[in-house]
Amino acid sequence: MNQYIDKKAGIYLRLMTQEDTDSIIAWRNSDGVRRNFIYQELFTREGHEKWIQEMIDTGRAIQMIICEIVTGKPLGSVYIRDIDRQHNKAEYGIFIGEAQARGRGVGTAAAKLMLCYCFEEEGLHRIYLRALSDNLQAIGSYEKAGFVREACLRDDVRINGKYHDIIWMAAINPLPEAVHR
Repeated sequence: MNQYIDKKAGIYLRLMTQEDTDSIIAWRNSDGVRRNFIYQELFTREGHEKWIQEMIDTGRAIQMIICEIVTGKPLGSVYIRDIDRQHNKAEYGIFIGEAQARGRGVGTAAAKLMLCYCFEEEGLHRIYLRALSDNLQAIGSYEKAGFVREACLRDDVRINGKYHDIIWMAAINPLPEAVHR
C-alpha cells in the first residue's frame, strides 16, 4: 500500500488492526460520533470482531485509522464497505473519534486521502455515501473533499421515533484510464 499522508492537515492513514478495537468501540459509542450515524445501536467487541471476520477479512470492506503525523496518535477511522467489484463502487464512511480533532479539517483531509486510495489502489470508479441531512458540518466536509450531492431521500430513516432525510453524495474517479479490477 502506498503512503497516504496530508502534511498540511498533519495526518496519515494506516490499515486498521485488531489492536484498534478498543479505540473504535469507544469512539463509535461516544455521543459525538453515534448521533451522526444512521444505525445508532451501541457498538460491542463482538460486533466489531464480526465486522472484521465478515467484512474486512473477506474483502467486502477496507478500514483505515486516521493518525497524527507527529505523535502517531489515532484520531478516528475511514472505511469503504459493500465493495462491488462488478460495478466498481463502494460506500464511504468516517468518524473522528477524538473530540479535539474535530472541526480542524481532519475529516476533509482523511476523505481526500481515502478517495485517492480507492481510485489509485482499489481501481474503484464510484464512492458514495449517505449523511443525515442535518449533519451540515459533515456534508460541507464531504463537498470540500470532492463528493457531490446527488439526492435527498425524504423521511428515509427513523431514529428514536423521528424520521430523517438522507443526503446521497458521490465522488467519481477522475481518471478515465483507471484500471478497474
